[in-house]
Amino acid sequence: MTFDPTKHSHCRYNPLKDEWVLVSPQRLQRPWAGSYSACHHSVLSFLCVGRVEDDANDNDETANDESQKNNPLCPGVTRPSSKEPNPFYEHTFVFENDFPALLAEIPDPSNVEKTAKDDLFQCHAARGVCKVICFHPNSRLTLPRMTLDDIAHVVRTWMDVYDDLASKYQWVQIFENRGDIMGCSNPHPHCQVWATDFLPNEARIKHKTQKDYSLKHNGNVLLLDYIQRELNDFQKERVVVEHEHWLVVVPYWAVWPYETMLLPKRHVLRFSDLTPDEQIGLGKIMKELLIKYDNLFKTSFPYSMGWHGAPTGSMINDDCSHWQLHASYYPPLLRSAKIKKFMVGYEMLAQAQRDITAELAAQTLRDLSGEVHYKDKKNTK
Repeated sequence: MTFDPTKHSHCRYNPLKDEWVLVSPQRLQRPWAGSYSACHHSVLSFLCVGRVEDDANDNDETANDESQKNNPLCPGVTRPSSKEPNPFYEHTFVFENDFPALLAEIPDPSNVEKTAKDDLFQCHAARGVCKVICFHPNSRLTLPRMTLDDIAHVVRTWMDVYDDLASKYQWVQIFENRGDIMGCSNPHPHCQVWATDFLPNEARIKHKTQKDYSLKHNGNVLLLDYIQRELNDFQKERVVVEHEHWLVVVPYWAVWPYETMLLPKRHVLRFSDLTPDEQIGLGKIMKELLIKYDNLFKTSFPYSMGWHGAPTGSMINDDCSHWQLHASYYPPLLRSAKIKKFMVGYEMLAQAQRDITAELAAQTLRDLSGEVHYKDKKNTK
């Protein structure tokens, strides 16, 4: 029997995290509880399994006055833990999280030297700051529905906040949780920035794997080599969107069904290193990707996303040339707007597993419109 990656289960190695992902494409043929339509068995037949729900939230251009008055992230509203009302901002608004997971001033444990040498019970203080960035004053307007000018303000604010925190902290994590099922507690368009005086697990592992790769491959950058291989050796089969300065690809080692990675095409270490043209290009390619996501199941597509780049703070002068800036999008939806991929059982106890191959996910997203949002198309009828 000849191995066929579209039919046979196999493991894929993630060189960024030094771990394996189990891909089981043959499971796409299994019966699925739900409503079946007259779908033929093509590469997109899984989209016909289960019911695809339309998004009921259609009034996102003009926010309901009452909801704006009561939403603590809206302009002019006083947050419960704040003494002053929010400013009447027109674009972005940044404030320190009212319920932060990190504090800037924390004393070291009394037995810090002893615990540092303890193989079983190591402990260290975790210092940092948590900020919230509101993208837009309208609570019903998501990033893919914003204008490119609106998104440009978001990118500029990311850079300003990043620059400020990077001078003080080793790691600055910009991330967005979108949608209730991703734990987003407020529908207002916003993201968070957590900065820490230490490297979190993901950053620490990627710092090591990229450095190891560089040492093994004569100073080459892992993700730059990866980009070239995807574009040349693999005929862009996992590429979703490609612009002049940016690339969106479903990683070969992707775990989530429609996971994507967004990368600059030149060598960029940190978010603050982006040129003006790259900043403009970033807004364009993000909007295109997010429209594709929303158009897939005709819903406001949930995801968690975040930026990873070279460490900062006390490591800002270290040799980090092995790093390449990138953003990862982790959307949980699997077969429809209502069917979510859960990491349970085998995934929790052994290793990640997926049914849809990265190639199929990329083809599905690539074939969708990234220019016209399904709501805009509906409103023009």
